Amino acid sequence: MNEPNGFVSRSPPMAKTSSEIEIPLNDDRPAQLLAIARRLFARKGYANTSLRDIAEEAKITKAALYYHYPNKDALYERVVIESMQGLLETVEAAVSEAHTPTDRVRAFMVSSAKFLEEKRDQWIAGSNAFWQDASGQRRGAAIEQRDAYESLLRRCIADGVKGGDFRSIDVPLATRMLLSALNQAARWHRPDGRLTVPEVAAQFVDITLFGITQAPATTTSAAPRKTVRGAAKR
Repeated sequence: MNEPNGFVSRSPPMAKTSSEIEIPLNDDRPAQLLAIARRLFARKGYANTSLRDIAEEAKITKAALYYHYPNKDALYERVVIESMQGLLETVEAAVSEAHTPTDRVRAFMVSSAKFLEEKRDQWIAGSNAFWQDASGQRRGAAIEQRDAYESLLRRCIADGVKGGDFRSIDVPLATRMLLSALNQAARWHRPDGRLTVPEVAAQFVDITLFGITQAPATTTSAAPRKTVRGAAKR
């Protein structure tokens, strides 16, 4: 997918090695393996990460990995399905507390951005796995959650159009535009950049709602020229 105009595409920060991953105090091996899988999926992509890669990163045997996650299907469910479910629950809670269509659109975008900022590897790994794995049943559950997430924003925009807060627009197109901007932010945004992800999302909403012009658009027809009295005719 092409980057939005005006942005320079930059790869997200490299994933940490297993020695840099925070391991729970109770040495929760499944959680450790899941964290490693997310980091590798985010860095290498789902299709290019094998169970052997995860085992080597965790410094365990493949047999030990199989004890917790017998195949990539099990990891896909944890990485993609649980990530989408967590995102959906977070955004639904934020939107439910907003009172106007404008506030609901802003709540949707900013809460999504906060989820991305706090769980960057989880977001990118889930996205990579979702798009790189096309198997029917496994991807079907993720699609249901993805559709529910998209439908929530679509309803927020549609309510604004219906209530007169927004002008009459193509609601599905507006929904996809905002979601595309948010998804691409995960690719070019850097944690040490000038703006946080929620600040970026808030500006996306402002630009969408208010545009980038100082005043309402005028007609393109040229204004009539004034005739200078006494000017020489040619």
